[in-house]
This record gives sequence, structure tokens and C-alpha cells, in this order.
Amino acid sequence: MTDPVGKLPSELDQLPDRDPEETAEWAASLDAVTKAAGPHRAAYLMRRSLQHAEGAGLALPKLLETDYVNSIPTAAEPAFDGDLEMESRITAWNRWNAAAMVTRGARYGVGGHIATFASAAWLYETGFNHFFRGKEGDGSGDQLYIQGHASPGIYARAFLDGRLSEQQLDKFRQEAGGEGLPSYPHPRRLPWLWEFPTVSMGLGPLSAIYQARFNRYLANRNIKDTSNSHVWAFLGDGEMDEPESTAALALAAREQLDNLTFVINCNLQRLDGPVRANFRVVQELEGAFRGAGWNVVKTLWGSAWDELFQLDTSGALVRRLREVPDAQFQTYATRDVAYIREHFFGAEPALAELAKLLTDAKIAECFYTSRGGHEARKVYAAYRAAVEHKGAPTVILAQTVKGYTLGKGFESKNANHQMKKLSTDEFKDMRELLGLPIPDSAFADGLVPYGHPGADSPEVRYLQERRAALGGPAPARRVHAVAQPEPEERAFKALYKGSGKQEMATTMAFVRLAKDLMRDKETGKRWVPIVPDEARTFGMESLFPSAGIYSPLGQTYEPVDRDQLMYYKEAKDGQILNEGITEAGAMADFIAASTSYATHGETMIPFYIFYSMFGWQRTGDQMWQLADQLGKGFIVGATAGRTTLTGEGLQHADGHSHLIASTNPASLNYDPAFAYEIAVIVKDGLRRMYGPEAENVFYYLTVYNEPKQQPAMPEGVEEGIVKGLYRFKEGTPASADAPRLQLLASGTAIHWALEAQELLAADWGVTADVWSATSWGELRREALLADEAILHGEQRVPYVTQALSGAPGPVLAVSDWMRAVPDQISQWVEQDWSSLGTDGFGLSDTREAARRHFGVDAQSVAVAALAQLARRGEVPASAVKEARERYGL
Repeated sequence: MTDPVGKLPSELDQLPDRDPEETAEWAASLDAVTKAAGPHRAAYLMRRSLQHAEGAGLALPKLLETDYVNSIPTAAEPAFDGDLEMESRITAWNRWNAAAMVTRGARYGVGGHIATFASAAWLYETGFNHFFRGKEGDGSGDQLYIQGHASPGIYARAFLDGRLSEQQLDKFRQEAGGEGLPSYPHPRRLPWLWEFPTVSMGLGPLSAIYQARFNRYLANRNIKDTSNSHVWAFLGDGEMDEPESTAALALAAREQLDNLTFVINCNLQRLDGPVRANFRVVQELEGAFRGAGWNVVKTLWGSAWDELFQLDTSGALVRRLREVPDAQFQTYATRDVAYIREHFFGAEPALAELAKLLTDAKIAECFYTSRGGHEARKVYAAYRAAVEHKGAPTVILAQTVKGYTLGKGFESKNANHQMKKLSTDEFKDMRELLGLPIPDSAFADGLVPYGHPGADSPEVRYLQERRAALGGPAPARRVHAVAQPEPEERAFKALYKGSGKQEMATTMAFVRLAKDLMRDKETGKRWVPIVPDEARTFGMESLFPSAGIYSPLGQTYEPVDRDQLMYYKEAKDGQILNEGITEAGAMADFIAASTSYATHGETMIPFYIFYSMFGWQRTGDQMWQLADQLGKGFIVGATAGRTTLTGEGLQHADGHSHLIASTNPASLNYDPAFAYEIAVIVKDGLRRMYGPEAENVFYYLTVYNEPKQQPAMPEGVEEGIVKGLYRFKEGTPASADAPRLQLLASGTAIHWALEAQELLAADWGVTADVWSATSWGELRREALLADEAILHGEQRVPYVTQALSGAPGPVLAVSDWMRAVPDQISQWVEQDWSSLGTDGFGLSDTREAARRHFGVDAQSVAVAALAQLARRGEVPASAVKEARERYGL
């Protein structure tokens, strides 16, 4: 509803106005300015007033969008701390070699991207020469999240620096044989150079935020002083379309992560065309980041625009820039000056008059090349503002031209992301533009040459001196291998003993083990428990008061359950990362913690526990990021299986994560049935990941929320638990010629197999041996290695074949997973093979009803076993029909 004069109601109408007459006078003054000087002048005065109020410390909501101009005026730019001419020559060499590397690689059809680095070269060079700390100085250095498609430029700089050879550049995207360079930042492929894999777009910015946060976590827990580490994330404006790119902006502002800077290369182009064809992506991003609480620095226009802004006494130029959509601005960069005069400056008389004062050359310079991201002084000013800003993270919105310096065939063209090479003539034009001393004779063999000024040239000496002053080469990955001492045996023995008559779910068994390990004197502080707002579901609330939930502010309130034993305790040095409802955020936490051994030289042991359905299915891309980054730790899919989580239904019923996990070579996947198996697996995992011969792997464990009596550990089963299979309970034959078979089960299905063992013996005189298959995936992995050994002349028998060798009768495998999970090992089982599983969608019901529905309950297992034996002629076919009727199937 509106008031009598048509004004929309607002929140101000709810506040008392102690002097309505004064308020009316202010409004009348604004009306008078609008009438006398126009709406643009009135808007300018209002914004100046708000700016003044903010400077005076008045608490007012901030504007979410500013004019389409640089945040730092030319007059306010700090003095440039370097030799600009020298840095220009260095940048020219890097531009050339990046383009040459990709073009030479086109001979083999391996592809590559040229245009991204061409637009962002100064964004990187300014950082490398003045800001990015290396790992050979104090602390851990800075963490650099390099935009994936810009990798050729980083390789080019490493070549200039002497860290790569021409032969290595010529192996770009040709990695087979071990001498090549990976297409994008991949620590697993080039572990001495790359720290962070970033080309799965969206994951870089998300990870950068949580890395900055984890840096603070380490400092607040007094594990390492990270005050000199700054996180830099280089992103494209098109990448900001990904929801993960902006998913954690509020967290970064809320926790005042002023150790974090986003540099967004706003060349206004995605992979196929404009980012915001009909809109302005810079303004949109400014609003999003300001609204989230970030400090925003816009570096849009180069110095050629200074003259235009000085001539713009009416504000017409700024207004025009604010209204032109991105796609039209791209068009200006590809059309002649006459077109720009007509379509840009012809929009209103004041602009037309301004254009009369400009030469064609000035207009061409402004609209074709002069962008803030292409000028070292302006980039330097933005970076200086970012590192000096306190209390909030900073985003730098730097406008550039995609394909800059590559010639008119590349610059601002929609297709330039897919363009993989330049012609010889285009390279020669580029040589002239960059002023490089490369003679025509260097092109004699038909290939564009690499360029290098010489190892002892002024350019290389300058580059190396700059890096030395900043703490050594960058990017760089360093691993300081420090084996962690083994935890005391006491924590594991508690699970070896079993639970007696008490029932305990394996989820609780894992949490109990983790809690005890966190108390270990030597390694306890290095555990990092991570959970996405389901700690109470998994029985972790007992950790709240003892370990504390991490918060950089501590606890500024009195918790509602303060008088209870397990109250909700937040602390600045809290150990638990309780992330709220964000599995993606929790995984980003895990990646930062799991790679701290390299990033900071501090080994941390993260365990991330979550609803298993919301792990690999929801954040599988991050699991690959974790593998790429060589992360270590325990990922725990709790409330696992398709039938264990009663009542929750289809969207919570996980019967497939083990199949997805099996696709990742770095993931060791276990589905333990008993508490003691968990203890053995975790103990072995600590040895493999953190011992003297540490491996770059991580563990995926599935645990269940079904309370069961946990047996004590039998003698001599440790090797079988780790390898993936051991005989848990041998059947007792009713007679010497009794039919016999082998039941293999994992996880909670072991209990159905044990009950089926009893039914088969009591009702049908059939003997079944029950095996615990702790890891279908590890059995397959070892069998594949045995097969591979044959190719090298070595005869090896897979462990699963050895374990089941001589076991009488057929094999029937059962689990709470789809049949494809156990079927992974079928080809190495010599006996007749069959499997049962929970294929299809989940459903809401009791466990018993769900298992009957999927045909995996004890009675269904018994009938399936009889069917196998009937096919072999070892029981009469009628027994199968009789069993179905008896058990009501």
C-alpha cells in the first residue's frame, strides 16, 4: 500500500521522526537540486553525502554499486616500486613464449589456450615481481590459485627463470613418459611447481576461501604462525557463473579474512562469447561482493582514459559507460573509430561534443587496448590496496581484453578461447608490438621460435632478484616430510575388545576411536574433525565441550545448553570445524587440512564425517580435486547403505558411493562390518599416509547407524582386514557330503549373511562359510596390479584368488550397495559367482521391509544360496520353491 502522495512504504516509516520539519527541508532541498541542476547532479550530491557520512563513522548501509570507473584515481596511485621498463620486457618475453608453446604444440593436436594469459599477463607479472611471497622466506609463503587456462604463461615465466627448458615446453600436454607438462595446474602431475588444481572451474575460489580460513585456524590453534601468508585466487569473470565461486563469500567476510584476495580478470568473455551480453558483469560482481561484505577495488581503465574523464565535466561519459552492455563494449573493440563516434559518443549531445575534442588515435587507444588490467601501475595500486586493507577480504575487478597483444585476429573475438595458434605473420606482428629482438631467420624451420634474453641477461637477473627478495620461486610446492609418531595403542584396543552385550553402531565406533585419538599426547592436536552440521546425528556432541568448535571470535554469547554436560562450545582455538549445511565447504576444509603437510609443512589429520549420500554424489568433483592436490585423511560416509537409514527415503539412501569412489585412484575404500575392523583400518591408514614411507592417498570409510553387538577381534585377521577379505565364521558341516558355499558380505550385510548361515544349516542342511569383505575396491586394485605384473613377465596370483582358493562350493556376495560394487572382483574368483545388492531407488520404510524389498535380507540370501546350489545339482530344485514359500518371499 502507498501513502496519499504515492510514496512506497519503507523501513524508515517504522522509525520515530523527532523533527519532521527538518526532514521535510532536506527532502525539499533535494527536490530543488533535481529541478535546477538535473537528476544526475542530485544523485551525485547524495552519493557524496553518503561517502562523507561513511568517512565520519556514521553507521549507514553501503551502496552496492559504484560508477563504472576505477576505485583508485590516478592521482591517488602509490609510487611504483620497480623498474617498469624492465618488467615490460620480462612480460613481453613471457607473452611470446606462452603463445609459442601452445602454437608449437598444435603440431601434435594437443591443444592449449593462448587468449586467457594474454589478457591477464600483467595481473600475474605484477604479483610475481612485487607481492607473491615464496616458500624460502619466513613462514609458508603465499598460496596462489592460478587460473587454469593461464598455465602457459606460468610455464613461460618458469622457462625465463631457468626452472624449465625448451624441451619441457615442447612437451606441453604430452605427459606420457613422464617428461611433459600438464595442461593445467595439477600438483599430482608436476608436484614441485603446482600447489592447487584449479581448472575445474568454481572449485578454485571456494578452496581459496577455506584455505585462507584454515591458515587462521592453524594460527588460532597455535600450530603455526601464518600471519605472513596471503591467499591469491585468480579467476575469470565467466568462472563466476559457477555457484561454487560465490558460495562462501559471506563466510570470508564474516570471519574478516583480510589474508585473502580474489583477482577477477574481467575480459568480459566466457568460453563461447560474452559473459553478460545484455548486462555489465563488473557491476554485477561489485554488487555481489559488496553485499557479502568484501572490499571491492575496480581497476577498469588505463591511463589513456584519464583525458576523457577530465573532459567529462557533465558526467555524460560516466553515465554512458554505466549503461552500455558488455557485448556492445566488445563490439566497440573490434569496429572502426567512426562506428565508436556514432554509436558510443552519439548517444547524447554532451558526449558528441566531448568526442570532437578527441583524435581518432586517442579513441582507438581507449577502446581497443587501454584497460586497467594491462597497466602495471594500476595493477600495482590495486594489489597494494588489497594487502593493506584490514578487516575484510578484497576482490579486484580488473578489466582486460581477451587475446591482448595477439593481434586483431584474436583480440575480443568470441572464438578466441578455441583458437590454438598464430600464423607466422601474426607472430611477426606480435614481435614488433612487443619489441622483441627475434630475427626473421629464427622462423626458418617453419616453427615459431622460443625467445630468451640469456641466463645472465638484465631481465633474468631482475626477475630472480625480485623473487629472492620475496622468498624464492613461485609458484612452488614444497614437502617437508616429517613422519608422525604412532598414536598409543590404547585407543585401538578399546575397539579390538568389542562391545560385549552392549549394542553399538559402527558410526559410533568410529567417533569413539576418533575421540580417543584426539586425546593422544603426541598427535592428538593434529586431528581436524570436520562435519557439515550433523554432529549430533553422528553422536559427536560429546566432542563439543572437550575439543570446542572453531570460531575466530570465540563464543560471544551464553549457549542455551550451558548448564548441560555436552553444551555447544565455540572457541577461538576450537578443534572442530562445524561448517553448517555445506558439504562443499566441508570438503574445501578437508582439502586445506589434508594438504597442510605441503602448504605449511605441518601435518594435520582431518576426518570428515557426513551423510554418505551427500558425499561422493554431491561433491565428487572435490574428491578429484583432493586427489589432484595429494591430500591425505579419512573421509567417512556415515549412515551408509541403501537400507540402513530408516524412514529418510530415496534422497538419503546411498547404495552407490562405493562404485563412484572406486573410480578415483587415490581413494582407498573400505566398508567395515565391525568396530575392530575400523580400528585396524584407521591404524593402517595412519601408517600409510603419515608414516616414514608416506603415500599420497586418502581413505573412504562407510559406517552404519544400525546398533549391533560388536564382537571381539579374532586372532590373525589384521592382514585380511587391510587387504579386503578374511573368513569371519566358518560353517559347521552337518555331514561330510553336506552342500557348501561361501557367503561374502561387507558392512552391515555381514549380519544378514550370518543369519542366513544359520537358516541354511538349520532348515536345509547347507553349510556356509561367512567372509567379511572389508574392501571390494582394494581387492580389485590388488588384482589389477597382479594382472599388470604379467605384462612385465611376473606371475602373481591376486589376493582374492588366494584367499578363496580351495573354498568349496559357489560364492554368493551380498552388501547394502548395488551389485556392481561386489561384482568388481568377480573375474578373479575361481568359484561360481553370484551377487545380491540394493539396485534401484531407495524408499522409506523399516529396515526389515526395505531389505525384503531389495531381496537382501537373511531369508532372501538363503533362497539365493539354494538357487546357486540347485543350478549345480547340489540341492533339489524344489528346495528353492519350498524356501520361498516358507520365508514368505
